[in-house]
Amino acid sequence: MQTKIRRYDLDWLRVIVFGLLIFYHVGMFFVPWEWHIKNNTIYSWLQWPMLFLNQWRLPILFVISGMGTYYAFGKRTVRQFNWERFKRLGIPLIFGILFIVPPQIYFERLANDQFIGSYWGFFTTVARDGIYPEGNFSWHHLWFLPYLLIFSWVLSPIFLRIRKNPGKFVQWIKRFVAKPLGLYWFILPLYLWESLVEPFFDITHDLIRDWFAIINYSTLFFYGFVLISLGDTFWESVEKIKRKALIIGSVCFVGLMICWQFEDGYTRHFTEALLKVVNLWSWILVLFAYASQYLNRPSKTLAYANRAVYPFYILHQTVTIAIGYYLMNLDWGFIPKAIILVVGTFGISWLIYDLIILRIPLLHPLFGLKKPKAVSKSKLYRFPDI
Repeated sequence: MQTKIRRYDLDWLRVIVFGLLIFYHVGMFFVPWEWHIKNNTIYSWLQWPMLFLNQWRLPILFVISGMGTYYAFGKRTVRQFNWERFKRLGIPLIFGILFIVPPQIYFERLANDQFIGSYWGFFTTVARDGIYPEGNFSWHHLWFLPYLLIFSWVLSPIFLRIRKNPGKFVQWIKRFVAKPLGLYWFILPLYLWESLVEPFFDITHDLIRDWFAIINYSTLFFYGFVLISLGDTFWESVEKIKRKALIIGSVCFVGLMICWQFEDGYTRHFTEALLKVVNLWSWILVLFAYASQYLNRPSKTLAYANRAVYPFYILHQTVTIAIGYYLMNLDWGFIPKAIILVVGTFGISWLIYDLIILRIPLLHPLFGLKKPKAVSKSKLYRFPDI
């Protein structure tokens, strides 16, 4: 039976990882990788810390979302759950596509000399000119929401069955997880997807041709649901394995950096695929273990940040791109621009959230906000869903 305990550490992890997303998108302004707008000076060295984050930041978000789904199923039928998913994910997605994302594309078109004119003149083309990148209609950074919504809908019958009747399946998983390094068995499907599916399907975030991302992220989402259903067995296992996982993750990332220096080929591909999945899974286990040890306690800061993180996620990239557009051609160097982008993104997102969104109840469902509720300590903890 699931232990009745509030997992503040999962809230903290969710807040921290979404916070890192803001730093990551600021970094995209400066590195050689393709992005919506680019700085006039590119800093290749910055790609290394970003590559480190990039290995596990999205995987752990899907795992945490799967854990949240376990609690969301507590007293809901499949139909109730799927409707609630649409309200929490679908409505903010629709609103975001129509009103939050278009300014990003507007500034991108201006920066690339693909449009001249006012924002209103551009906005009238969003629904008319087709799908991005040829047209101006896109969900951009909000791609996470439709993926999570589809995964939730498709897997909901399986989740409900596991939630209501864990039985032999959960007991079987517990036996594996309780063994030394037993949590590393979860790597096997991830390795199959990375080695046999990824070479044929580039990540597109378009939900149509994105088969590797769909299979890979849905597996991680399912893992989150299963792991949290194990109760204390999971938390005891990550506690025992955390130091080994930290060493394994560090060695694997160094191995990846070495591997990336060689030309593509079958040997490199299968070696890189193994290093990738062991690396990302190790860091996920490390983060869960140390968060459980040091962050599993309430605070007023957490209560505020945990509610704010979803609106921040929706708003932040538009703010970053808007600021970046006015900085991109200035000869100010990396540090001043990075500070302005980070402080500006957090600051403006906070002002919009605290002074506008929170104070206008009609905006709450558009940004995925529920009414705050006091949760009794005797009840199972239900943390937000993304």
